[in-house]
Amino acid sequence: MAAKKTDNEKKLKITLVKSPIGAIPKQRATVEALGLRKLHQTVLQPDNDATKGMIQAVRHLVKVEEA
Repeated sequence: MAAKKTDNEKKLKITLVKSPIGAIPKQRATVEALGLRKLHQTVLQPDNDATKGMIQAVRHLVKVEEA
């Protein structure tokens, strides 16, 4: 049985603050997988282990806040 989606799930507000142009290709792909395309763009992602791992890989390019 699939888990129900609820609005009280924790979210992370992720903002791209540094350009991934000079980053290695794997980091560039991670930034894009997070849904970030342009500088200073902000996206909401669920606060789970997968998202935290992606953020850890590109922590020098993004700013993270709890939403």
